[in-house]
Amino acid sequence: MTNPLLQLMQYDQSYWLDDLARGMITSGELQQRVTEQGLRGITSNPSTFHKAILDSQDYDTQIERLVNEGYDATQIYEHLAVTDIQEACDILQPVYTDSDGTDGFVSLEVSPHLAHDAEATMHEVRRLSKAVDRPNVLIKIPGTPAGIPAIEAMLYEGINVNITLLFAIKDYEAVAHAYIRALERRVAENLPIRNVASVASFFLSRIDVLVDELLSHRLHTSGSKGDGRRADQLLGQTAIANAKLAYQSFKHIFAGDRWQALTAKGARVQRPLWASTSTKNPEYRDVRYIEPLIGPHTVTTMPADTIAAFADHGVVELTVEANLDQAHQSLRDLESVGINLDYVTQRLQDEGVQKFIDPYDALMDALATKCGAPQVAHRN
Repeated sequence: MTNPLLQLMQYDQSYWLDDLARGMITSGELQQRVTEQGLRGITSNPSTFHKAILDSQDYDTQIERLVNEGYDATQIYEHLAVTDIQEACDILQPVYTDSDGTDGFVSLEVSPHLAHDAEATMHEVRRLSKAVDRPNVLIKIPGTPAGIPAIEAMLYEGINVNITLLFAIKDYEAVAHAYIRALERRVAENLPIRNVASVASFFLSRIDVLVDELLSHRLHTSGSKGDGRRADQLLGQTAIANAKLAYQSFKHIFAGDRWQALTAKGARVQRPLWASTSTKNPEYRDVRYIEPLIGPHTVTTMPADTIAAFADHGVVELTVEANLDQAHQSLRDLESVGINLDYVTQRLQDEGVQKFIDPYDALMDALATKCGAPQVAHRN
Protein backbone atom coordinates (compact mmCIF):
# COMPACT_ATOMS: atom_id res chain seq x y z
CA MET A 1 0.00 0.00 0.00
CA THR A 2 1.31 3.45 -0.90
CA ASN A 3 2.45 5.58 2.02
CA PRO A 4 -0.25 8.23 2.63
CA LEU A 5 2.49 10.84 2.91
CA LEU A 6 3.46 10.18 -0.70
CA GLN A 7 -0.17 10.23 -1.80
CA LEU A 8 -0.57 13.85 -0.72
CA MET A 9 1.30 14.99 -3.82
CA GLN A 10 -1.49 13.55 -5.97
CA TYR A 11 -3.64 16.39 -4.62
CA ASP A 12 -0.91 19.03 -4.95
CA GLN A 13 -0.31 19.19 -1.22
CA SER A 14 3.21 19.15 0.20
CA TYR A 15 4.07 18.07 3.70
CA TRP A 16 6.80 19.74 5.72
CA LEU A 17 8.38 18.76 9.01
CA ASP A 18 7.59 21.08 11.91
CA ASP A 19 10.87 20.48 13.71
CA LEU A 20 14.61 20.70 13.20
CA ALA A 21 17.52 19.46 15.29
CA ARG A 22 21.16 18.87 14.48
CA GLY A 23 20.87 15.18 15.33
CA MET A 24 18.43 14.75 12.43
CA ILE A 25 21.05 16.18 10.10
CA THR A 26 24.13 14.33 11.35
CA SER A 27 22.38 10.96 11.71
CA GLY A 28 21.07 10.98 8.16
CA GLU A 29 17.45 10.99 9.36
CA LEU A 30 16.60 14.20 7.54
CA GLN A 31 18.12 12.96 4.28
CA GLN A 32 16.13 9.74 4.61
CA ARG A 33 12.88 11.63 5.20
CA VAL A 34 13.51 13.59 2.01
CA THR A 35 14.58 10.74 -0.26
CA GLU A 36 12.35 7.95 1.04
CA GLN A 37 9.33 9.60 2.67
CA GLY A 38 8.68 12.53 0.37
CA LEU A 39 9.45 15.34 2.83
CA ARG A 40 9.38 18.63 0.95
CA GLY A 41 10.20 21.31 3.52
CA ILE A 42 10.93 22.19 7.16
CA THR A 43 9.77 24.82 9.60
CA SER A 44 11.52 25.84 12.80
CA ASN A 45 10.79 28.24 15.62
CA PRO A 46 12.25 29.26 19.00
CA SER A 47 10.44 26.39 20.71
CA THR A 48 11.94 23.72 18.47
CA PHE A 49 15.44 25.19 18.78
CA HIS A 50 15.06 25.46 22.56
CA LYS A 51 14.39 21.73 22.75
CA ALA A 52 17.04 20.79 20.19
CA ILE A 53 19.88 22.76 21.75
CA LEU A 54 19.19 22.10 25.42
CA ASP A 55 18.20 18.43 25.14
CA SER A 56 21.32 17.22 23.36
CA GLN A 57 25.10 17.54 23.27
CA ASP A 58 25.11 17.94 19.49
CA TYR A 59 25.82 21.66 19.73
CA ASP A 60 28.44 21.63 22.50
CA THR A 61 31.53 21.76 20.28
CA GLN A 62 30.26 24.74 18.30
CA ILE A 63 29.07 26.45 21.49
CA GLU A 64 32.52 26.09 23.07
CA ARG A 65 34.20 27.55 20.00
CA LEU A 66 31.79 30.49 19.87
CA VAL A 67 32.24 31.21 23.58
CA ASN A 68 36.03 31.24 23.08
CA GLU A 69 35.56 33.69 20.22
CA GLY A 70 33.72 36.06 22.56
CA TYR A 71 30.14 35.80 21.33
CA ASP A 72 27.25 36.50 23.69
CA ALA A 73 24.29 34.16 24.22
CA THR A 74 22.09 35.70 21.52
CA GLN A 75 24.88 35.59 18.95
CA ILE A 76 25.66 31.99 19.86
CA TYR A 77 22.03 30.98 19.36
CA GLU A 78 21.93 32.64 15.97
CA HIS A 79 25.13 30.92 14.85
CA LEU A 80 23.73 27.55 15.95
CA ALA A 81 20.39 28.12 14.26
CA VAL A 82 21.89 29.47 11.04
CA THR A 83 24.24 26.47 10.80
CA ASP A 84 21.31 24.04 11.12
CA ILE A 85 19.21 26.00 8.62
CA GLN A 86 22.05 26.10 6.08
CA GLU A 87 22.66 22.35 6.31
CA ALA A 88 18.95 21.59 6.09
CA CYS A 89 18.64 23.89 3.06
CA ASP A 90 21.47 21.99 1.39
CA ILE A 91 19.75 18.65 2.00
CA LEU A 92 16.50 20.03 0.55
CA GLN A 93 18.19 21.77 -2.38
CA PRO A 94 17.33 18.91 -4.80
CA VAL A 95 13.65 19.26 -3.87
CA TYR A 96 13.86 23.00 -4.46
CA THR A 97 15.50 22.43 -7.85
CA ASP A 98 13.23 19.59 -8.98
CA SER A 99 10.10 21.53 -7.99
CA ASP A 100 11.34 24.63 -9.80
CA GLY A 101 11.37 26.61 -6.58
CA THR A 102 7.95 25.57 -5.31
CA ASP A 103 9.15 23.35 -2.46
CA GLY A 104 12.39 22.49 -0.65
CA PHE A 105 12.24 25.41 1.78
CA VAL A 106 13.51 25.67 5.35
CA SER A 107 12.13 28.38 7.63
CA LEU A 108 13.96 30.48 10.22
CA GLU A 109 12.10 32.82 12.55
CA VAL A 110 13.03 36.37 13.51
CA SER A 111 13.27 37.15 17.23
CA PRO A 112 9.75 36.96 18.71
CA HIS A 113 10.51 40.14 20.64
CA LEU A 114 10.16 42.04 17.36
CA ALA A 115 6.56 40.98 16.59
CA HIS A 116 5.25 44.53 17.05
CA ASP A 117 8.19 46.43 15.59
CA ALA A 118 8.15 46.63 11.79
CA GLU A 119 11.48 48.43 11.33
CA ALA A 120 13.41 46.13 13.64
CA THR A 121 11.77 43.10 12.01
CA MET A 122 12.88 44.21 8.56
CA HIS A 123 16.44 44.79 9.77
CA GLU A 124 16.57 41.30 11.24
CA VAL A 125 14.99 39.66 8.19
CA ARG A 126 17.63 41.17 5.93
CA ARG A 127 20.41 40.14 8.30
CA LEU A 128 19.21 36.55 8.75
CA SER A 129 18.56 36.09 5.04
CA LYS A 130 22.10 37.23 4.28
CA ALA A 131 23.55 35.04 7.04
CA VAL A 132 21.87 31.86 5.76
CA ASP A 133 22.62 32.76 2.14
CA ARG A 134 20.53 30.01 0.56
CA PRO A 135 17.86 30.48 -2.13
CA ASN A 136 15.53 28.03 -0.37
CA VAL A 137 15.36 29.72 3.03
CA LEU A 138 12.12 31.31 4.20
CA ILE A 139 12.33 33.95 6.92
CA LYS A 140 9.35 33.81 9.27
CA ILE A 141 7.50 37.02 10.12
CA PRO A 142 4.40 37.00 12.35
CA GLY A 143 1.19 38.25 10.76
CA THR A 144 0.67 40.96 13.38
CA PRO A 145 -0.43 44.48 12.38
CA ALA A 146 3.24 45.55 12.51
CA GLY A 147 4.20 42.49 10.53
CA ILE A 148 2.07 43.35 7.48
CA PRO A 149 4.19 46.27 6.19
CA ALA A 150 7.36 44.31 6.98
CA ILE A 151 6.05 41.33 5.01
CA GLU A 152 5.25 43.47 1.99
CA ALA A 153 8.59 45.28 2.12
CA MET A 154 10.66 42.11 2.43
CA LEU A 155 8.82 40.37 -0.41
CA TYR A 156 9.27 43.49 -2.51
CA GLU A 157 13.01 43.24 -1.82
CA GLY A 158 12.93 39.65 -3.06
CA ILE A 159 13.32 37.90 0.31
CA ASN A 160 11.19 34.77 0.67
CA VAL A 161 8.82 34.92 3.63
CA ASN A 162 6.83 32.48 5.74
CA ILE A 163 4.08 34.45 7.50
CA THR A 164 3.34 32.83 10.84
CA LEU A 165 0.78 33.09 13.66
CA LEU A 166 -2.25 33.53 11.44
CA PHE A 167 -5.51 32.61 13.17
CA ALA A 168 -8.09 35.01 11.69
CA ILE A 169 -9.31 34.93 8.10
CA LYS A 170 -9.04 38.73 7.92
CA ASP A 171 -5.37 38.52 8.91
CA TYR A 172 -4.78 35.83 6.29
CA GLU A 173 -6.39 38.02 3.66
CA ALA A 174 -4.22 40.96 4.71
CA VAL A 175 -0.99 39.02 4.18
CA ALA A 176 -2.21 37.60 0.87
CA HIS A 177 -2.90 41.11 -0.39
CA ALA A 178 0.50 42.25 0.93
CA TYR A 179 2.11 39.51 -1.18
CA ILE A 180 0.27 40.67 -4.29
CA ARG A 181 1.18 44.31 -3.68
CA ALA A 182 4.83 43.37 -3.28
CA LEU A 183 4.83 41.51 -6.60
CA GLU A 184 3.08 44.40 -8.34
CA ARG A 185 5.69 46.81 -7.03
CA ARG A 186 8.44 44.59 -8.41
CA VAL A 187 6.74 44.33 -11.78
CA ALA A 188 6.35 48.12 -11.91
CA GLU A 189 10.13 48.41 -11.53
CA ASN A 190 10.86 45.63 -14.04
CA LEU A 191 12.15 43.34 -11.30
CA PRO A 192 11.68 39.56 -11.69
CA ILE A 193 9.01 37.83 -9.62
CA ARG A 194 9.45 34.22 -10.71
CA ASN A 195 11.59 33.29 -7.71
CA VAL A 196 9.72 35.26 -5.04
CA ALA A 197 8.14 32.66 -2.75
CA SER A 198 5.89 32.86 0.29
CA VAL A 199 3.62 30.71 2.43
CA ALA A 200 0.95 31.89 4.86
CA SER A 201 0.90 29.72 7.99
CA PHE A 202 -2.67 29.35 9.24
CA PHE A 203 -2.88 27.80 12.71
CA LEU A 204 -5.34 25.06 13.62
CA SER A 205 -5.36 23.03 16.84
CA ARG A 206 -4.70 25.98 19.14
CA ILE A 207 -8.04 27.43 18.02
CA ASP A 208 -9.94 24.35 19.12
CA VAL A 209 -8.13 24.22 22.46
CA LEU A 210 -9.37 27.70 23.36
CA VAL A 211 -12.81 27.45 21.73
CA ASP A 212 -13.48 24.06 23.35
CA GLU A 213 -12.60 25.59 26.71
CA LEU A 214 -15.07 28.41 26.12
CA LEU A 215 -17.70 25.96 24.88
CA SER A 216 -17.29 23.84 27.98
CA HIS A 217 -18.52 26.79 30.03
CA ARG A 218 -21.74 26.72 28.04
CA LEU A 219 -22.56 23.01 28.18
CA HIS A 220 -24.30 23.08 31.55
CA THR A 221 -25.61 26.61 31.83
CA SER A 222 -29.09 27.66 32.86
CA GLY A 223 -29.77 28.71 29.30
CA SER A 224 -31.94 26.89 26.78
CA LYS A 225 -31.38 23.22 26.10
CA GLY A 226 -31.04 24.08 22.45
CA ASP A 227 -28.01 26.25 23.14
CA GLY A 228 -26.48 23.49 25.26
CA ARG A 229 -26.80 20.92 22.51
CA ARG A 230 -25.36 23.33 19.96
CA ALA A 231 -22.35 23.98 22.18
CA ASP A 232 -21.75 20.26 22.58
CA GLN A 233 -21.92 19.70 18.83
CA LEU A 234 -19.43 22.50 18.19
CA LEU A 235 -16.61 20.94 20.19
CA GLY A 236 -13.57 20.44 17.96
CA GLN A 237 -15.21 21.99 14.90
CA THR A 238 -13.96 25.57 14.77
CA ALA A 239 -10.37 25.23 13.59
CA ILE A 240 -11.18 23.12 10.53
CA ALA A 241 -14.18 25.28 9.61
CA ASN A 242 -12.07 28.42 9.91
CA ALA A 243 -9.32 26.94 7.72
CA LYS A 244 -11.75 25.79 5.05
CA LEU A 245 -13.14 29.31 4.76
CA ALA A 246 -9.62 30.76 4.69
CA TYR A 247 -8.95 28.47 1.71
CA GLN A 248 -11.97 29.96 -0.03
CA SER A 249 -10.45 33.40 0.51
CA PHE A 250 -7.21 32.06 -0.98
CA LYS A 251 -9.03 30.88 -4.11
CA HIS A 252 -10.80 34.21 -4.48
CA ILE A 253 -7.70 36.38 -3.98
CA PHE A 254 -5.49 34.36 -6.31
CA ALA A 255 -7.88 34.58 -9.25
CA GLY A 256 -9.19 37.22 -11.59
CA ASP A 257 -7.52 39.75 -13.86
CA ARG A 258 -5.27 41.31 -11.23
CA TRP A 259 -3.69 37.99 -10.34
CA GLN A 260 -3.58 36.76 -13.94
CA ALA A 261 -1.51 39.81 -14.85
CA LEU A 262 1.07 38.67 -12.31
CA THR A 263 1.03 35.02 -13.37
CA ALA A 264 1.81 36.20 -16.89
CA LYS A 265 5.03 37.60 -15.42
CA GLY A 266 5.84 34.31 -13.66
CA ALA A 267 4.20 34.81 -10.24
CA ARG A 268 3.46 31.85 -8.00
CA VAL A 269 0.58 31.73 -5.55
CA GLN A 270 1.30 32.26 -1.90
CA ARG A 271 0.32 28.85 -0.58
CA PRO A 272 -1.68 28.43 2.62
CA LEU A 273 0.31 26.35 5.10
CA TRP A 274 -1.64 24.47 7.75
CA ALA A 275 0.25 24.86 11.04
CA SER A 276 -0.31 23.66 14.59
CA THR A 277 -1.55 20.32 13.26
CA SER A 278 -0.73 18.10 16.23
CA THR A 279 -3.87 17.03 18.07
CA LYS A 280 -3.87 18.51 21.57
CA ASN A 281 -7.02 16.71 22.80
CA PRO A 282 -6.38 12.96 23.24
CA GLU A 283 -10.07 12.28 22.57
CA TYR A 284 -9.65 13.52 19.00
CA ARG A 285 -8.20 11.53 16.11
CA ASP A 286 -4.43 12.05 15.93
CA VAL A 287 -4.64 13.11 12.27
CA ARG A 288 -7.69 15.30 12.81
CA TYR A 289 -6.02 18.42 11.43
CA ILE A 290 -4.49 16.74 8.37
CA GLU A 291 -7.25 14.70 6.71
CA PRO A 292 -9.95 17.42 6.29
CA LEU A 293 -7.62 20.00 4.66
CA ILE A 294 -6.06 18.18 1.71
CA GLY A 295 -6.15 20.11 -1.54
CA PRO A 296 -4.30 22.00 -4.28
CA HIS A 297 -1.67 24.66 -3.61
CA THR A 298 -1.42 23.86 0.10
CA VAL A 299 1.26 22.81 2.56
CA THR A 300 0.67 20.86 5.75
CA THR A 301 3.41 21.03 8.33
CA MET A 302 3.54 18.26 10.94
CA PRO A 303 5.69 17.34 13.92
CA ALA A 304 7.34 13.92 13.76
CA ASP A 305 4.65 12.15 15.81
CA THR A 306 1.88 13.38 13.52
CA ILE A 307 3.89 12.42 10.44
CA ALA A 308 4.26 8.89 11.84
CA ALA A 309 0.55 8.68 12.64
CA PHE A 310 -0.48 9.89 9.19
CA ALA A 311 1.94 7.51 7.47
CA ASP A 312 0.38 4.66 9.48
CA HIS A 313 -3.34 5.31 9.11
CA GLY A 314 -3.98 8.61 7.33
CA VAL A 315 -6.79 8.73 4.75
CA VAL A 316 -5.96 10.77 1.66
CA GLU A 317 -8.84 12.36 -0.25
CA LEU A 318 -9.58 15.77 -1.74
CA THR A 319 -11.22 17.34 1.29
CA VAL A 320 -10.33 21.01 1.66
CA GLU A 321 -13.53 22.14 -0.08
CA ALA A 322 -15.81 19.44 1.33
CA ASN A 323 -18.66 20.39 3.68
CA LEU A 324 -18.34 24.14 3.17
CA ASP A 325 -21.97 24.73 4.18
CA GLN A 326 -21.26 22.96 7.46
CA ALA A 327 -18.17 25.11 7.98
CA HIS A 328 -20.19 28.31 7.55
CA GLN A 329 -22.88 26.97 9.88
CA SER A 330 -20.36 26.01 12.56
CA LEU A 331 -19.01 29.55 12.72
CA ARG A 332 -22.53 31.01 12.80
CA ASP A 333 -23.47 28.63 15.61
CA LEU A 334 -20.35 29.63 17.49
CA GLU A 335 -21.51 33.23 17.45
CA SER A 336 -25.01 32.16 18.52
CA VAL A 337 -23.71 30.60 21.74
CA GLY A 338 -21.85 33.78 22.61
CA ILE A 339 -18.30 33.08 21.42
CA ASN A 340 -16.71 35.84 19.35
CA LEU A 341 -14.20 34.31 16.95
CA ASP A 342 -12.45 37.65 16.47
CA TYR A 343 -11.73 37.72 20.19
CA VAL A 344 -10.49 34.14 20.07
CA THR A 345 -8.13 34.69 17.14
CA GLN A 346 -6.68 37.95 18.51
CA ARG A 347 -6.08 36.36 21.89
CA LEU A 348 -4.40 33.40 20.24
CA GLN A 349 -2.11 35.59 18.16
CA ASP A 350 -1.06 37.54 21.27
CA GLU A 351 -0.52 34.31 23.20
CA GLY A 352 1.31 32.83 20.21
CA VAL A 353 3.89 35.61 20.30
CA GLN A 354 4.38 34.98 24.02
CA LYS A 355 4.68 31.21 23.44
CA PHE A 356 7.72 31.95 21.26
CA ILE A 357 9.15 34.63 23.55
CA ASP A 358 9.19 32.33 26.58
CA PRO A 359 11.33 29.52 25.08
CA TYR A 360 13.51 32.06 23.28
CA ASP A 361 14.30 33.86 26.53
CA ALA A 362 14.74 30.58 28.38
CA LEU A 363 17.20 29.43 25.75
CA MET A 364 19.18 32.67 25.95
CA ASP A 365 19.36 32.35 29.73
CA ALA A 366 20.34 28.67 29.54
CA LEU A 367 23.06 29.37 26.98
CA ALA A 368 24.48 32.14 29.11
CA THR A 369 24.51 29.88 32.16
CA LYS A 370 25.69 26.74 30.39
CA CYS A 371 28.48 28.37 28.48
CA GLY A 372 29.53 31.20 30.71
CA ALA A 373 28.70 33.42 27.77
CA PRO A 374 28.00 37.08 28.41
CA GLN A 375 24.33 37.65 29.24
CA VAL A 376 22.52 40.18 27.12
CA ALA A 377 19.26 41.96 27.76
CA HIS A 378 16.33 40.41 25.95
CA ARG A 379 15.33 42.40 22.92
CA ASN A 380 12.13 44.39 23.09
